[in-house]
Amino acid sequence: MAAYAALVSLMHIIDDIETHPSPPISLDKQQVQSLIEKLVLLQEFLESYNSPFAYSDEADPLEMRIVDVAHAAEDVIESYIIDTVQLSAKATNDNGDEQVSCIHLYQDVQNVIEEMDLLKKEVTQEKVVHKDNMGSDGAGFRSNSTEKNHLMIGFDGVLLQLLNRLTDGNTNRQIIPIVGMGGIGKTTLAKGAFEHRLIKDHFDICVWITISQEYNIVEILREVLIQARGSSSNMNENDLQVALHKCLWGRRYLIILDDMWSIDVWDKLKFSFPECNEGSRIVVTTRMSNLAAHLTDSYKVCKMNLLDEDSSWTLFSKTVFGEQSFPTDLKQIGKEIVGKCNGLPLAIAVVGGLMAKSNFTLGYWEHMLENLSAIVNSENDDYCLKILKLSYNHLPAYLKPCFLYMGVFEEDRVISASEAVRLWISEGFLKPINNKSLNTVAKEYLKELVDRNLILVHDLGLLGNVKSCKIHDLLRDLCLKEAKKQRFFCIVEEQSPRGITNQHRIVIPTSTPKEKIREALYSMSHARTYVRHKYVYQELPNSRFMRTLDAYTSSYTGSDNLFPLENVFHLVNSRYLAFGAYWESVIPSMNLLWNLHTLIIACRKDFIAPIEIWKMHKLRYVHFTEWNLHLPDPPSINNDIIIMENLEVLKGVENFSLSEDDVKRIPNIMKLDVIYNVELTERVDCVSYLQCFSKLESLTVFVRFNDRKCPLKMSFPPSLKKLRLTVPTNFELEDILPLLGALPLLWRLTLQNGRFRTRNWETIEGQFRSLRSLALSGCDDLEDWTVLESSHFPLLKELHLLNLDALKEIPSEIGEIATLNSIKLDWCSISVVLSAKQILEEQQDLHGDELDLHVIVRLREKDEELLKLATSNFQVSSLT
Repeated sequence: MAAYAALVSLMHIIDDIETHPSPPISLDKQQVQSLIEKLVLLQEFLESYNSPFAYSDEADPLEMRIVDVAHAAEDVIESYIIDTVQLSAKATNDNGDEQVSCIHLYQDVQNVIEEMDLLKKEVTQEKVVHKDNMGSDGAGFRSNSTEKNHLMIGFDGVLLQLLNRLTDGNTNRQIIPIVGMGGIGKTTLAKGAFEHRLIKDHFDICVWITISQEYNIVEILREVLIQARGSSSNMNENDLQVALHKCLWGRRYLIILDDMWSIDVWDKLKFSFPECNEGSRIVVTTRMSNLAAHLTDSYKVCKMNLLDEDSSWTLFSKTVFGEQSFPTDLKQIGKEIVGKCNGLPLAIAVVGGLMAKSNFTLGYWEHMLENLSAIVNSENDDYCLKILKLSYNHLPAYLKPCFLYMGVFEEDRVISASEAVRLWISEGFLKPINNKSLNTVAKEYLKELVDRNLILVHDLGLLGNVKSCKIHDLLRDLCLKEAKKQRFFCIVEEQSPRGITNQHRIVIPTSTPKEKIREALYSMSHARTYVRHKYVYQELPNSRFMRTLDAYTSSYTGSDNLFPLENVFHLVNSRYLAFGAYWESVIPSMNLLWNLHTLIIACRKDFIAPIEIWKMHKLRYVHFTEWNLHLPDPPSINNDIIIMENLEVLKGVENFSLSEDDVKRIPNIMKLDVIYNVELTERVDCVSYLQCFSKLESLTVFVRFNDRKCPLKMSFPPSLKKLRLTVPTNFELEDILPLLGALPLLWRLTLQNGRFRTRNWETIEGQFRSLRSLALSGCDDLEDWTVLESSHFPLLKELHLLNLDALKEIPSEIGEIATLNSIKLDWCSISVVLSAKQILEEQQDLHGDELDLHVIVRLREKDEELLKLATSNFQVSSLT
């Protein structure tokens, strides 16, 4: 919620000042103590507060008052910081000694404290915790939702699997969780099984209970007992548990617990369901993957996925026209409408029901397509949105800002998990937990949103981490609606919003006209965040409070997408700067950026960083996308040396002259990307200092100068997990592979170019013990690859071989590794193709068709027999 985010953000500002080695201002200690006390109290209040406006279109007045007070405090403190830093810089340039008076700061902060005192009294005196607007009648609403009989289309196979698990003859009592996002069809699937004749004949007792968010355990037990034996007397909780246990003992029963939100419910119910080896089953539908994991083993969970294109179309067709054929002239527009639903059965059913009552004309359907989101969310009193909003309202306070922020990203965008994490941190609404870094906290929060099926995983890493994600359009609509209601962020579209002056976060979509952008930018006097999806306007907002500038795109051609560096680097309170830089910009001083966390710059011109970059204590993440950052040598070591202990990522550095002094200043680097395109005659051994980064996990090194001695000087820390090494053609790989193989944690290795002087690679026993992904490219003189033991690569999952024309075959031992599940070959010889085919066949014998084996084969010779032989069992992406 916006109120909670505002409080945590204010706490971060105070902490940034108090913990900075050279803070721009000082706050009165007593005022700081008073502020923190009130902020903690208000945070704790919001963490347990059930707003009576949760399902209203109106914002909660109490929450908005908290937002306003927190923002007022931010304005006071940050205004003073900006004035002080700018005046200090001017005085330094002019050799003056002007200072900003602190009297006004003290009084303004005192006024804010008094406002917070009033809020404190109000929340302290709050005797009755407001129930959720849906709390008292929430169960009724849930019950009504189950009566929407959506067709079981696209889930026939899942239904058969569920029926089989319910009646498979296993006499143990089993718990079967059905998991998926709201509206995906969990209840429909469970109801399809519950009402199936086979189930009615198989079980002695069948009970269906819908669990509301505000549940009453006594009422649940009483209802189960009524359905089980037809009656229930007025008993307390313990007596009901005993009576239910006796009623079910010796009987084969099926209990459906629909829409469970908390493991606490199960903990209170489980002792009432006896295990008497009669083959009983308990089905639990839930939106919470982590809850399902508490109930049973992960492989026993029934995971509901979004419908594919064909199933979506079938469901839509039957909803609109039943068994009648779909009119030919409406098929194309109909498919576009279905595509907007993104495979969510609830959305398809709601849209289909609406279209079934519409005029069957092309013009009317085109109108419906253009206004689909608004129409769906207004149909049946926001029925669709209410179902999804249950998930949002059930979120703890600390997760709500993270979820709402996902609405900032454009529709259908694949969102980088690392980018989302960095933005959350820069916004300041992540509450620190114990001794965990904010980066760790943010990743845990993202995982929680995935577990709650509010965020969809787009791509997983080899270690099971979320690499990228998406948000369903309807959930994004929910974010936009709730964010607008709470003034969490503002979308500038064709109709410029009113009250934009007080908005703290501004988002400019690609479709926004330039004149509206210009109008908005001049009105954004209090904006802290400016998110721009595409290069549409190069001016910055008229706000000196800017903290987050997210205006970077991968294609930054055109002057409208670029900002002068001197303009951006005058944003005193910047935490997150991601933008394309105008290539003729003068590289300014970075002295003003006292609190910068993240710096991402796309610029074709070499960026020679000013010396003060070594004094930027708060820097966490630095990325120059064109690999043209030149770091100066740090100042000579002296008593006031600044250790940049927060810097964890440094990417795009050119000719980094690493020294012992550099390592001391940035000891916590976890990811480093460097390029060397000229020979470092004075300090050619700089790569040997890589081993001094004791926390380095990911390293990319491009070596473009010819130096045969260079590999002998390379040394890597044992903490390394991912390495990408691109070297010249005369780089002899035999000198470095034993060193890489000995790295105990290395799980991804990419080697590009280089040569094998012996034309043979013979792996050594006991090496590459943790390697999961291996890619070799351009080593075109490698003929023989010898693996003496099949245990050399025990964890290997991915094998990519590119441009290895001389390689005769892949060692057969590789094919014996049970975990291998991806082979990619490109420009390899015929013998390698045949060897890969043999590996594939062996893997299929072990694992059947479950493996995702993609092999890209490009044959140098068009021999038809070899072509057939090499590709008979492959998924071939391209053949030449």
